[in-house]
Amino acid sequence: MKRFILTALLLGCALSLYAQNTSANAVTIMNSAKNRVQSDTVSSRSRMVITARNGSTTERMIDQYSKDGPNGARTVIVFQLPANVAGTRFLTMDNASGGTDQWIYLPELRRVRRIASSESGGSFMGTDFSYDDISSMDREVSLDNHTVLREEALNGKACYVIQSTPKDSSYQYSKTLSWVDRNSYLIYKAEMYNRRGELIKVMEQSDFRDIQGRVTPMQTKISTVTAGTSTTIYMEIMRYNDPIPESVFTNAYLETGRP
Repeated sequence: MKRFILTALLLGCALSLYAQNTSANAVTIMNSAKNRVQSDTVSSRSRMVITARNGSTTERMIDQYSKDGPNGARTVIVFQLPANVAGTRFLTMDNASGGTDQWIYLPELRRVRRIASSESGGSFMGTDFSYDDISSMDREVSLDNHTVLREEALNGKACYVIQSTPKDSSYQYSKTLSWVDRNSYLIYKAEMYNRRGELIKVMEQSDFRDIQGRVTPMQTKISTVTAGTSTTIYMEIMRYNDPIPESVFTNAYLETGRP
């Protein structure tokens, strides 16, 4: 009996150490994936194609400016086309508490409106991206618990499958599974699950190209499984380390469109 207890105890310790090592490795992998591209600023122009359930599509042209700040990432998105959304400007900023603040300027209202936390899971400008999804592009690794579930091939590439669960229960997803290339740490795919554990969205990145010495996905598609819709972003211009004035990340810029 004592031998059984000792064996069980050793097995329990081994499993505990394995879980700790798996968790530590997962954090390292996700940090490598998230911090793979080093740049003070990112400027881009992209074509956004929104596909409805019946297969019909609408297109939008957007400019995006991102820059690190004292509390984390800051991003401004400006809609250029078509005319019915042109002039719409959106700002998201990490704050000191670890959360995110968001504002939007709608030309027809002629004012800047702050996005309430209760709206974070809502559709961003009729796309498959939620307001939280926009912020999650730069989501800090430390906000989630990470575990390596398995290793498997995706599109002929050996990948880690990492499960990330939020430490904050208010986050819209209960977990995210990410397929991370074992060698390059490129994220090829992510699955997002709701609070009932149901798969609701799939994000896929492709058409990777060398831009200023940085391997960059030129196509990002997010599909809403439950609705049968998708939104695909095709990068047309991508620049790293271009100067971006600090005044771009202000409500005054949202109102005027002038830095």
